[in-house]
Amino acid sequence: MTELNTEPWDPWNYRAVLDYKPVAEGGEKDIVGFRVEASDGGIGKIDEQTGEVGSRYVVVDTGPWIFGSKVLLPAGLIKDIDLDDERVYVDCTKDEIKDAPEYDAERHDDTVYRDALGSYYGQIWPR
Repeated sequence: MTELNTEPWDPWNYRAVLDYKPVAEGGEKDIVGFRVEASDGGIGKIDEQTGEVGSRYVVVDTGPWIFGSKVLLPAGLIKDIDLDDERVYVDCTKDEIKDAPEYDAERHDDTVYRDALGSYYGQIWPR
């Protein structure tokens, strides 16, 4: 039986259990270029990573999965990072990612857009 996550939903920060920091904060490795795995398969590679506390997210280039598209995933969705294998595992399915509010590069810092993303993914929390 899988144990549910007991951390409170904090979409814009990495989970405390990950013990991960980007290079800008003294960590050993950034995750740009890492492959991203949803609970039911791969979705693409990380194209962009932010490290600002309380505003962390990754932008994933979905390649052929959603041709020509990118998705913005709040850092709180990341459940595991394998620095050696260069893979990031997220706590949602491919369909949940596909059904999320569409990525808008012009609005990634917009409060309304970020609130919509945080609320959407908060509905599937915890796992």
